[in-house]
Amino acid sequence: MLDVTSESPLTELLNIVKSRTVLVITGAGISTASGIPDYRDANGVRRGRAPMMHQEFVSSAQARRRYWARSMRGWPTVRQAQPNAAHHALAHLEAKHRISRLITQNVDALHEQAGSHRVIELHGNLHRVVCLDCGKCQRREDIQAILESENAYLQEADIILAPDGDAQLAEHYLNAFRMPACPCCGSEMLKPDVVFFGDGVPTHQADAATRSVQEAEALLVIGTSLMTYSSFRLCQQAHREGKPIMAINLGKTRADALLTLKVESHCEDVLPRVVEQWVNA
Repeated sequence: MLDVTSESPLTELLNIVKSRTVLVITGAGISTASGIPDYRDANGVRRGRAPMMHQEFVSSAQARRRYWARSMRGWPTVRQAQPNAAHHALAHLEAKHRISRLITQNVDALHEQAGSHRVIELHGNLHRVVCLDCGKCQRREDIQAILESENAYLQEADIILAPDGDAQLAEHYLNAFRMPACPCCGSEMLKPDVVFFGDGVPTHQADAATRSVQEAEALLVIGTSLMTYSSFRLCQQAHREGKPIMAINLGKTRADALLTLKVESHCEDVLPRVVEQWVNA
């Protein structure tokens, strides 16, 4: 049960945002209630094996083979996921002009599915696949059909789900795996349209995020430890500009020292109450 007394963090948050233009930043913690695993524990420590690095993916055919084999089994979790109460609450806040913009580190497109329109996808979108040779973009659903048609044997493999449409898969399953080819040029240099670790956020997205911080009067961080610099730097910018920074997050964040306040609770529980208190009061 959330504390909504006059001294509670939630009430403090509402007092700060109610008369300000608010920018929202979201991370993996907002999508866990939709069944998508997150990256880190409450202390900000990464779970599981190291992520795929950009340079490894583009330079190694074996790395791409491993990625696509694992992704073939992990992707349906993202495809089938539905927005939860937190996504819907943010879409409602946008519709009521309570938030100016939404920057997400997530690649699951659940904000858009919930009805948010002013979304900056800082790290891309798993629902798209780009060919690194011809540059054409494909729907992930179409590439998934190719993967499943040519690698039916993988459907019976034992897996452990991982974040962002990944899955842990025993190495011996890779021996017979057939790579997907670009429907336009036949190249096997297909890559999900996302920012891998070691790669940079596209300039137009980074610039749009910077402008959004400049235009906002307060920053609300939701469901993220802010361990990636692409989002942490936005908190640093807001702090330099003297703007209040609030967080709804379980566990530590990289920006704890910069926060005006933190509500340590599940965002799918908190945000509907924010709507109730901020919009419908």
